[in-house]
Amino acid sequence: MPTAWAQGADIGAGKSGGKAAMCIGCHGIPGYKVAYPHVYHVPYIAGQNVKYLELALKAYQSGERKHPTMRSIAAGLSDKDISELAAYYGNAQKGGAK
Repeated sequence: MPTAWAQGADIGAGKSGGKAAMCIGCHGIPGYKVAYPHVYHVPYIAGQNVKYLELALKAYQSGERKHPTMRSIAAGLSDKDISELAAYYGNAQKGGAK
């Protein structure tokens, strides 16, 4: 059952149109680490709190959160895209967002 925050957002739309493809390469691999801009652990986002995901994406979009890759990705998202992605990943099984 979708979380209350995701009500009104199309969970399936977060996967369609390549939206989820932007995320899955880094955020869909448990234990994944990246070496840019420094070595750090990339969070696995399937099953994460929907409200948190939305707020995080909006913070990257506004520049409040600093990460060059996330900033550029979030900058190209509409509010609807952000809601749909958050709904999709927030309601995905932690075993893997497919």
